[in-house]
Amino acid sequence: MKLSILGCYSATPRALTNTTSQVLEINNHMFLIDCGEGTQVQLRKHKIKFNRIKHVFISHLHGDHFFGLVGLISTFRLLTREADLHVYGPKGIKEIVTLQMKLADSWTNYKLIFHELSSNESQLVFEDDSVEVYTIPLDHRVYTNGYLFKEKPGERKLDVNAVEQANINVAYYRKLKQGFDVVNEDGVLIDHEKVTSPPEPPMSYAFCSDTAYKEDIVTIIKNVDVLYHESTFLEKHAKLAPKTKHSTAKQAATIAKKANAGMLLLGHYSTRYDSLEAFKVEAQEIFKPVALCDDGKTFEFPSK
Repeated sequence: MKLSILGCYSATPRALTNTTSQVLEINNHMFLIDCGEGTQVQLRKHKIKFNRIKHVFISHLHGDHFFGLVGLISTFRLLTREADLHVYGPKGIKEIVTLQMKLADSWTNYKLIFHELSSNESQLVFEDDSVEVYTIPLDHRVYTNGYLFKEKPGERKLDVNAVEQANINVAYYRKLKQGFDVVNEDGVLIDHEKVTSPPEPPMSYAFCSDTAYKEDIVTIIKNVDVLYHESTFLEKHAKLAPKTKHSTAKQAATIAKKANAGMLLLGHYSTRYDSLEAFKVEAQEIFKPVALCDDGKTFEFPSK
């Protein structure tokens, strides 16, 4: 599992900071999470291949989280993209994008598929053989969802020497990997656990931005391996968090602790701060390990 931070600052892009956008690589998927202004420039800068992005997840309709989407969709058209593009986001995202395309007479030459969301309950929005994606209802000034990305358990691993010694026909190897016992060439039932090893534990990633402190998301993200939680403010500005529906670094850490997360990533910093280190210091008073996101930073998470 690999996470590339394209932007992680709040409100407005600046000369050296970008608004929210991330790329999550998990089980051969490349998911784009939020698409703030300038996302396509960051994709180019960090050499992320456009054609691998087939699913875009938008948290909410504040500009610092989706103003880059129309431009990216347009660029895909100019690059003669053919693959379908799925866009997940709040109800209204389709109207916003298609109105701009209509007035510019710039319809895509590829299929653009919108999955508009309106539920206040967590729901499964994407699933294939290897990954599931669930919404995480958040508490912000407009309808907002985070997203939980979960690998499905993989197949067991064959012990080649063991299966050969057990005289098992190659036709049954797939069954063994799927966890079934099989009968060998001598008519003996072979326990799959004797000739295979368990798969690597599945990984999970939760993206939670933007939101006020919302403790009931803990049940959705319980035991998540990596949690990204917005931390717009330090404690000295904590009084701003409730009225703006944002969180502090300490509140993000509290959610991580209650969820028993494996790791906490902080981001969506207010640009009023000159240094990010204080965010980590404040969060570590409650939870460890903590890492600071920053534009261009990449995290690689080894299997457990």
